[in-house]
Amino acid sequence: MSDKTSAALSRRHFLAGTAALGAATVLHPYSVRAAANQAHLRLMETTDIHVNVYPYDYYADKPSDTVGLARTASIVAAIRAEAKNALLFDNGDFLQGNPMGDYVAYERGMKEGDVHPVIAAMNVLDYEAGTLGNHEFNYGLPFMEKVIAGANFPYCCANLVKGERAASPLDDQFFVPPYLVLDKTVVFGDGSTKPIRIGVIGFVPPQIMTWDQQNLQGKAETRGIVEAAEAWVPKLRAEGVDLVLALSHSGIAGNDPKDGRPENASLDLAGVDGIDVIFTGHQHLTFPGDKDFQDIAGADPKKGTLNGKPAVMAGFWGSHLGLVDLLLEHDGKAFRIADFSTELRPIYERVEKKVEPLVKSDAPVLDAAKKDHEATLDYVRTPVGKTSAPLFSYFALVADDPSVQIVNQAQTWYMREILKPTEFATLPLLSAAAPFKAGGRGGPDYYTDVAAGPIAIKNVADLYLYPNTVRAVKITGATVKEWLEMSAGMFRQVEAGKADQPLLADDFPSYNFDVIDGVTYMIDVTKPARYSPDGKRTDENAERIVELKFAGRPIDPDQEFIVATNNYRASGGGNFPGISDDRIVYVAPDANRDVIVRFIHDQGTINPSADANWRFAPAEATSAIFETSPKAERFASAVKGVRIEPTGRQENGFALYRLSL
Repeated sequence: MSDKTSAALSRRHFLAGTAALGAATVLHPYSVRAAANQAHLRLMETTDIHVNVYPYDYYADKPSDTVGLARTASIVAAIRAEAKNALLFDNGDFLQGNPMGDYVAYERGMKEGDVHPVIAAMNVLDYEAGTLGNHEFNYGLPFMEKVIAGANFPYCCANLVKGERAASPLDDQFFVPPYLVLDKTVVFGDGSTKPIRIGVIGFVPPQIMTWDQQNLQGKAETRGIVEAAEAWVPKLRAEGVDLVLALSHSGIAGNDPKDGRPENASLDLAGVDGIDVIFTGHQHLTFPGDKDFQDIAGADPKKGTLNGKPAVMAGFWGSHLGLVDLLLEHDGKAFRIADFSTELRPIYERVEKKVEPLVKSDAPVLDAAKKDHEATLDYVRTPVGKTSAPLFSYFALVADDPSVQIVNQAQTWYMREILKPTEFATLPLLSAAAPFKAGGRGGPDYYTDVAAGPIAIKNVADLYLYPNTVRAVKITGATVKEWLEMSAGMFRQVEAGKADQPLLADDFPSYNFDVIDGVTYMIDVTKPARYSPDGKRTDENAERIVELKFAGRPIDPDQEFIVATNNYRASGGGNFPGISDDRIVYVAPDANRDVIVRFIHDQGTINPSADANWRFAPAEATSAIFETSPKAERFASAVKGVRIEPTGRQENGFALYRLSL
């Protein structure tokens, strides 16, 4: 391996330290029964930490038992002790995702030699290697490079290209090596040892070139995950490695074989010859498990395999540690995998609808980030203005909503001033925004809830989770309708005249449910969806958007509009029809969250009450049911444009509500 790509680490013994845990530690069956020519190797994964070091919800400003690398860390030593040989890896998306990440990026900054708090915490845990996730690029390449320079473990990524792509993947230049070789020593069942070479190769979703275009254009390129793997895995095997682990910051999906650059490519990656084990992530789901990935050919969510190879997707925000246990056998010439098992270890469980922590925080990990944690608390508690009405997102997916309303108000306020001296000043201005905290995978407490009164930075971060920047696109009235048709894929089709039908589609993310302010419209959910969640037109004749009006009149399909949105959507994120780079007419230097803060400062007191510019089309004797937080009940009667009533609590902590159409 050349100097450019080589990151071979010095050989060292990696016995798990069992002494500190005492005699109560129970060895894994592979370690117990390993024969003289067999060794038990445990591979551990964290993924999608998103700066959640502390078990703390900065948005709610209170402790949380469901998150935190400090909690995950507390089980790492015990899990290491169950195996005679154990290695820990991170699978990306560690750098952005909560106010601590924003505090460091926007307030504290990163000077040369500084150590980021999430890296300081990870350094405590003795990681072997990591790969990059898509959110590592949100604050720009120079920031990311300063951050990973503070890690005492290496990073690799085979499909992130520095500059332009070369004619062959093998000739590409890189920000981090495409792969690593770890030289280790394993202990066999009889206590003897033997060297082993472990290859590690990393991958990031190629869509980062769309999602972070402003940070990457002209500086980086990506390749398809499988394309890069097919080029580099043989090269890695030629290094004489005994085992190849793929760190795939990419989810699990059944993809169209014609799509050479799918976002969720881990299943396809598992089909590449020479890869032995897959670590996945990105989707904020868990694998193995009983609920997700049931119907995907080649994925076995019970056994934990992708195309027959062991695979895990550890929980996000530190909720689970992923484990792959290998029983390796050596025949005198080479290692082979004689058996394997996969599992997840959680940091909490739900008992009688309540969250019960299973572990306490690891003190050294807390200490590593303590100073920045305390500074983040001061940062998020800073008042910026007042709100005259409550801000909540409990019903953001079923009715016009104050938490989305305020984002659209701020974007419209900002963009109107920006466009005044331009050729676009006379065009009608609309604004599009989506709810971010709307339950789902985040659980029954994952909602915005801000009382009327003072509003602080933590509340603004709560309203708008991501460090997106403002964009404006110029589109026609026809494209406005298609934009809304895509958003209407949030809902299942219901049958008129039937009661209590499930309303929300399981596979449609809330951040793709855009509400467009400046027009009025209704959504007819008795009709089929026009688009699939990935933006493919599924029914040419389906029309859910009805009574679409601008200024009180049916919208003119040929009329031009300016729509304020974010860089993700404007650059094609979410695969919305007719929305792409060539429609962008203004690239703002400001983040959407900063615009909201400035809007609140300017207004002094804001009024975020929803104006009910959209609602469901009526259907006689028809009702639907949906989940939201039990805390939503106090707001149900105040929701405009729809009648909502609670029907009871669920085992998963959510409450079930009925909506009458």
